[in-house]
Amino acid sequence: MSPLYQTIQADMKDAMRAKQAQRLGTIRMLLAACKQKEVDERIELTDPMVVGLVDKLIKQRRDSVQAFTQAGRNDLAANEAAEIEVLQAYLPARLSADEVAQAVAQLVQRLGASGPGDMGKVMAAAKTELASKADMAQVSAAVKKALSPAG
Repeated sequence: MSPLYQTIQADMKDAMRAKQAQRLGTIRMLLAACKQKEVDERIELTDPMVVGLVDKLIKQRRDSVQAFTQAGRNDLAANEAAEIEVLQAYLPARLSADEVAQAVAQLVQRLGASGPGDMGKVMAAAKTELASKADMAQVSAAVKKALSPAG
């Protein structure tokens, strides 16, 4: 069992003891997603896999916040935003925009990528190297910029 997974389980127990209903619900949802992945794929999760799940859940919550805000449901948007806050505690420190751009530039140079047609190749390499270190939307934007004719 990964250390991050153990931390999440310990945090669930702490939230129960402290009677923090919102936090407890969010942590239970995260643990359920982890357990579902373990059962579906018959694997034991590693820290990068757990971070990937946390990223996925945060992205879903951000999409929900946007949808609820557009629909005028600020109460539901606030609930989703609170879940994002709880989930972000389980993410490692992220690379800054400059660090992402630098890492992408090194990848492009190493792979010999030269234009927008090589985006898939660069993104595949970036996903393996940067998935748990950076927001992949930010990485994708940096790859597009690096492979654009003006970049």
